[in-house]
Amino acid sequence: MTVSGDLDSPTVLFSLPLLPLPLGPCYSSDLRHMRMTRRVDNVQFLPFLTTDVNNLSWLSYGTLKEDWTLIVVNAVGAVLQSLYILVYLHYCPRKHAVLLQTATLLGVLLLGFGYFWLLVPNIEARLQQLGLFCSIFTISMYLSPLADLAKIVQSKSTQSLSFSLTIATLLTSASWTLYGFRLRDPYIMVPNLPGILTSFIRLWLFWKYPQEQDRNYQLLQT
Repeated sequence: MTVSGDLDSPTVLFSLPLLPLPLGPCYSSDLRHMRMTRRVDNVQFLPFLTTDVNNLSWLSYGTLKEDWTLIVVNAVGAVLQSLYILVYLHYCPRKHAVLLQTATLLGVLLLGFGYFWLLVPNIEARLQQLGLFCSIFTISMYLSPLADLAKIVQSKSTQSLSFSLTIATLLTSASWTLYGFRLRDPYIMVPNLPGILTSFIRLWLFWKYPQEQDRNYQLLQT
């Protein structure tokens, strides 16, 4: 069997986006921190929520497209992110603000689903519009931390960045980009390119401002 045949086989196509799944523990560092300290200090809630909405959106796209790779991976992702959200809510002292953010974003998501499934009867048009929505949401999610990266350059400290999460994001984005390329699906391929770009920017920041150096500097300041 040729190499090209191997790359185009359903087994390989299914496995590509599953490659980052063993890195799931990288995403659980915040979960361990919350359980050990019983506090949510220095843990951002919005990434949990936006990633959950992103998983649910791609789950709908995969269901409409009958793509089991999209269905399985994003169903697992949605369950994990929902678990993180529940743990955050449990330890968060200001639950009202968190619940308001969750209800607002889920309300927008439900309105979007209602539009796609009820007001767009043509399946092909629905698939294209839903794919465009998922792509725009994913791109905005990847590009939203750029302002924080600018602050890191100004402060010359990477203490607020997670190296393991950066590696996981890079592998995830690269896997989905290759998967979308093999399927010739621009809605999957294009929105993951910014994830690769921002991951390389973060890796450069880790090289430029090592976290060990940050800790030593903080010890000298105390």
